[in-house]
Amino acid sequence: MQNDFSFIIPVYNRPNEIEELLLSFTKLTTKSKYEIVIIEDGSTVSSKPIVDSFSSQLNISYYFKENSGPGDSRNYGMQNAKGNYFIILDSDCILPIHYLNEVEKELNNEYVDCFGGPDTADDAFTNLQKAINFSMTAFITTGGIRGKENSVNKFQPRSFNMGLSKKAFIATKGFGDIHPGEDPDLSIRLWQLGFKTKLFSKAYVYHKRRISWSKFYKQVNKFGKVRPILNAWHPKTKKLTYWFPSIFTLGFIVSILLLILNIPFAFYLFCVYYAVAFVSALLSTKNILVAIQSIIAITIQFFGYGVGFLKSTLYLTISNKTPEQLFPELFFKSK
Repeated sequence: MQNDFSFIIPVYNRPNEIEELLLSFTKLTTKSKYEIVIIEDGSTVSSKPIVDSFSSQLNISYYFKENSGPGDSRNYGMQNAKGNYFIILDSDCILPIHYLNEVEKELNNEYVDCFGGPDTADDAFTNLQKAINFSMTAFITTGGIRGKENSVNKFQPRSFNMGLSKKAFIATKGFGDIHPGEDPDLSIRLWQLGFKTKLFSKAYVYHKRRISWSKFYKQVNKFGKVRPILNAWHPKTKKLTYWFPSIFTLGFIVSILLLILNIPFAFYLFCVYYAVAFVSALLSTKNILVAIQSIIAITIQFFGYGVGFLKSTLYLTISNKTPEQLFPELFFKSK
């Protein structure tokens, strides 16, 4: 099957990110033709001058629309794209030169209507970015759900690096209004319609994540709030592992209380976990400063997600309100 690719990239007030991403497109080694569709999601800082500066080198379409969130913006881009296979990227990603070659190789070997690729850190990233990348992608923290491990069963692609056929887009009508969580929701609806998803482990992107510790906490806290909503929408996808960050958070607090009471065993178990995580981060990044910051990132990730998950689970259990009423910050209204 001949695939005509359309890259779908929503952007919100981040022209510098778009410049780095478009620059990486100019370095791709692929001989395949493709188009790039930029969707400006109601930005007050326009990316159009940056996009225009690449128009002589790349096949780019630019659209401006009112702010309605990344999911709706991706849908808008796919509706206006000319290709039959869409590749969705976040604006803070950078492509390695072989990216599209790997995608084509995988699709030619075993075609699927939806794929996801991993994210990783480039050597030029800051120590903070590398530490957060380790925390978000390491098996010891996330179990490989973002595509770091080949053993992932029934992979749920993430929209920072995701492929979707036009056929699958039409069948599902694309992303919903929830954010974050719109990508696993789409994956589950694809499965329900009989479509397959697959991890393309070599089609990775460099994910820059311009973020601070406080922003990282807010991000993972939202991830935690979203998961019980997805469990309520799709009960068959519930997993005990989704409780792990909450159990970790509560267990850590209890271990501190027990330590105060001179019962240190539980605290020692957490020390062992952190020691293993530190060594793993050090071996992975070969940077002791990144390894130290990885411990901070892991703690923030578990506590942020765990607290969000517990709060959302409690509210959904005891309240008669809808998720949209309980957590309006997690939903965009489509324009």
